[in-house]
Amino acid sequence: MSADASSRPITLTRALECLRDGTLRLEGLLPDGSNYTFLGLVKHKGVTLPAVYKPIKGERPLWDFPENTLAYREVAAYLVSQSLGWDLVPPTVYRPEGPHGPGSLQFFVDAVPDWHYFNITDQERPAFQRVAAFDIVINNADRKAGHVLKGHDGRFWLIDHGVCFNAQHKLRTVIWDFAGQELSEEVSADLQDFAGRLEDDDTLRGALESLLDPLELIALRRRCERLVKAGAFPHPRSNYSYPWPPV
Repeated sequence: MSADASSRPITLTRALECLRDGTLRLEGLLPDGSNYTFLGLVKHKGVTLPAVYKPIKGERPLWDFPENTLAYREVAAYLVSQSLGWDLVPPTVYRPEGPHGPGSLQFFVDAVPDWHYFNITDQERPAFQRVAAFDIVINNADRKAGHVLKGHDGRFWLIDHGVCFNAQHKLRTVIWDFAGQELSEEVSADLQDFAGRLEDDDTLRGALESLLDPLELIALRRRCERLVKAGAFPHPRSNYSYPWPPV
């Protein structure tokens, strides 16, 4: 993660502080989004970060998700990724104010152009077991190939988590490479630890309770426990299990 023109690396703590408290200036709309999504620059105490701003006001109503909740789900996905220790989602915060009202603000990843999940190599594929498990746990209803980014440093990032955490099964993803395969010991241990922390860690639980419905939080823990108990990745249930378009 880098700062402004100097490209000096900054700590996660400073990045989150900048996103939460910085002054946000919008540069323009990002194309191809189903909701209003803006690219901006946020400045705070000498740090300037590119950021993606998704105001609640710009969310398109969906029949299967409560209105005005997508920004909260974006933040919840970041918290789950961090709590698992997987660092898959760029730093993301909820801003109670912004140029178009409250919404989520996420660090903008300078990604390799025209790269997406279908471009991964056989050498890179094993790293995506965590991604597949993450999407199962958060019940991602829209993991398109283009929602996986590759930074110029080779690091992979996951974006667009507004339609996750539904209490009902909604999993739609292009990442079915691991169907039927056993979870690695590391992934299983991380999931088990996270499920326990959802019970015992008041700070984590309180943060997620501020973002998700109580039933969604219960379902989150149960998905973790079920996946660990199964010990293997599920198979797609039907054609509904794939997003459209896939990229």
